[in-house]
Amino acid sequence: MSMETEPRIEDKGWTPEPGRKRRLEIRWLLVLTGFLTNMCLGAIYSFSVFRKPLEDLWGISAAQSGLPFMVFLAVFAVTMAIAGGLIKKWGPRRTSLLGSILVSVGWMGAGFSPNIEALTILYGVIGGAGVGIAYGCPIAVTAAWFPRRSGFAIGLTVMGFGLSGLVTAPIMMELIKTVGVLQTFLYLGIAFLALLTILSLPLSFPPAEVSKTGAVSTATVSMETGSDMKRSQMVRTPSFYALWLTYMMGCMAGLMAIGIASPFGIEVAKLDATIAAFSISLFSVFNGVGRPAFGVVADKLGPKNSVLLSFGLVFASSIALYFFGEGNPFVYLVFFSILWLNLGGWLAMAPTITKIFFGLKHYSENYGLVFTAYGAGAIIGTFMSGMLRDMTGTYLSVLPATIALTVLGFMIALAGLKPVAKGRK
Repeated sequence: MSMETEPRIEDKGWTPEPGRKRRLEIRWLLVLTGFLTNMCLGAIYSFSVFRKPLEDLWGISAAQSGLPFMVFLAVFAVTMAIAGGLIKKWGPRRTSLLGSILVSVGWMGAGFSPNIEALTILYGVIGGAGVGIAYGCPIAVTAAWFPRRSGFAIGLTVMGFGLSGLVTAPIMMELIKTVGVLQTFLYLGIAFLALLTILSLPLSFPPAEVSKTGAVSTATVSMETGSDMKRSQMVRTPSFYALWLTYMMGCMAGLMAIGIASPFGIEVAKLDATIAAFSISLFSVFNGVGRPAFGVVADKLGPKNSVLLSFGLVFASSIALYFFGEGNPFVYLVFFSILWLNLGGWLAMAPTITKIFFGLKHYSENYGLVFTAYGAGAIIGTFMSGMLRDMTGTYLSVLPATIALTVLGFMIALAGLKPVAKGRK
């Protein structure tokens, strides 16, 4: 006597194939899962909330209190490149569970830190490695479930990272007031362990048939490579280097803007501290919305045109802020919003372009390497913005650097950001 059972979800897909309606329900549920996962992982963007309390607790300088943040971003980017192969080998669920455990250990361990050096290792290295491992899992899953016109879906998935500060920063501030700064790390680590473990469980790749279905974008269909390149093949193409460089420059310009947003508002735009603080929440919304927005742009216009549009907006915003931003709150709010929008946009454009140029089969490994451009942009941009401010005495001096970056990025995109020839191996 046989019994009918529900299809069993495996880590790399399941059989029999669910119906079309069922597939649609599953893939949008996975987008929501990825969004919520990124809300947890993106708590790093709220780290500035900890800096002043840590300075007061240990009597350390502002440079020292920023060390865990910088180490976190660097380890995050490097681990993404190393961990890309784990998703293919283990599947997204087990890889995400490993990353989730490391994230939680890093946050909880930070709660017992005796000094900033220990916190940097526990939070920056262990927590950063965990995010680097977990971050790529929902992106790879979304890219697989949306084989065509995936920019919007990927953008929604990573939007949670950009919007995280709106949710996590107020929670952190309240916890710091209530239980203290170190206990806040501990409590959030416990919460992340529970949430990320639950959110990791649904992650799975679709049946093979799904990759052959879906609506085709007229902007990107002609650019599909027709070949799934391994990482070793990808790095031999000019398109990879053009993508990596433009990604780094886009992130570098955006992160330089993010790093100076609040002090620029106070020192240059002449806002009071309350409005300057509110503006960061406004900018965070644009950072989050920029991800699905530019995902749609990449779907509609294709890789090169979407990148050129982004650089054009950054160029225009930097010009406006440099010449008209001093003492002008309106110009400050409008054009810094555009700068944050563009940074968020790169976190959707780059994974979408990676899939279009180099295929889906080795996507997690390939995007892991491409993502190192974000880490390079974060480190160089943070150092450069501080150095320019110290040298010139004004944050206005950062804007000519962003203008130069956009011009160079525009030229590289025009010359080198081209789809790989079909069938090239």
